[in-house]
Amino acid sequence: MRELLSALRGRLDDGTPFAVATVVGVRGSAPRRPGAAMAVTADGRVTGSVSGGCVEGAVYEAASESLGTGAAQLHTYGISDDDAFAVGLTCGGTLQILVRPYTDAQPRRALSVLLEALDRAEPVALATVIGGAAPLGAQRVIGTGHATGTCGDPGLDHAVTEDARGLLAQGMTGVQSYGAHGERRMADVSVFVQAFAPPPRMLVFGAIDHAAATARMGSFLGYRVTVCDARPAFATPERFPFADEVVRAWPHEYLAGTEVDERTVVCVLTHDPKFDIPLLRTALRTRAGYIGVMGSRRTHEDRNARLREEGVSERELARLASPIGLDLGARTPEETAVSIAAEIVRARWGGSGRPLAELTGAIHRPGRDGADPAFAQVAEAEA
Repeated sequence: MRELLSALRGRLDDGTPFAVATVVGVRGSAPRRPGAAMAVTADGRVTGSVSGGCVEGAVYEAASESLGTGAAQLHTYGISDDDAFAVGLTCGGTLQILVRPYTDAQPRRALSVLLEALDRAEPVALATVIGGAAPLGAQRVIGTGHATGTCGDPGLDHAVTEDARGLLAQGMTGVQSYGAHGERRMADVSVFVQAFAPPPRMLVFGAIDHAAATARMGSFLGYRVTVCDARPAFATPERFPFADEVVRAWPHEYLAGTEVDERTVVCVLTHDPKFDIPLLRTALRTRAGYIGVMGSRRTHEDRNARLREEGVSERELARLASPIGLDLGARTPEETAVSIAAEIVRARWGGSGRPLAELTGAIHRPGRDGADPAFAQVAEAEA
């Protein structure tokens, strides 16, 4: 949804009507999670995806109809439906999709407020009525100190705002139930609350070719990427066009003074003990969700011995992904970056790293709808 809003910026500015289809519920195996979205403009242009191709044709027709009527629609597509194969949903799961037209000024203004908050990297939530005794598709945008739009009732707005801020603080997305006037422990109204936390950070240490490829992969995965190196000749923005920032500083000093949370990934590619040891000693005492270190197995053993001498515990050493990356047979910096990204994704979602062809059961692992599950080593946080 974040990328979709950026793509719709021009449509909001020039007044072009459009409808947005959003996945608000998933049961079983499905290619996209709650919050995935697709937009259809009045002139037929499509942006985004709700299913990776499975039901896009049917959703396109629903969005076109919604633009014509000006009314929101709630659709369910599943393998048990008579038209499941006609629309291509053969994966065995069920998708619940809300189609919401944006033809009037007020709802378009709410999206603009949401987009402005995202541009400022502020935490913000979008609450949408998806069923019950409130207007279908009614929306409220909730930030830490502001709220815009209405779900249809002042009491409901108050309850949704409180809960949305709680969910936002935890980085959680999900469906909340209320009475018609916001009463707790009732289920007259269903509200889908989508939380948008600032992008997670990738900190890449060591201004080498592998760092440039890793920064590019991190940007592709949605991280805010920082490349840090103490050598001015190497740490230049021109060498790292996909990094959000390039910092010239001693790595351990920079890390000690920057924000690190459970969603942060740290990639140490320096190969030099005078950088590595103080940096890793600092990194292992942060909440970073992933700490990967480049080097041979011999380098890894030597590095661990040095860290033990510095007072690092075995439990802390166990957090290191070293040598960094999954075994893909990588040779080039770009292939190595893919192996690093694969290990980060595995740590993020708890995958096995094995070929899917060798496994049985569900492909998509269960988790909180729309939220980013725990990095295996630390606490849970949303992406």
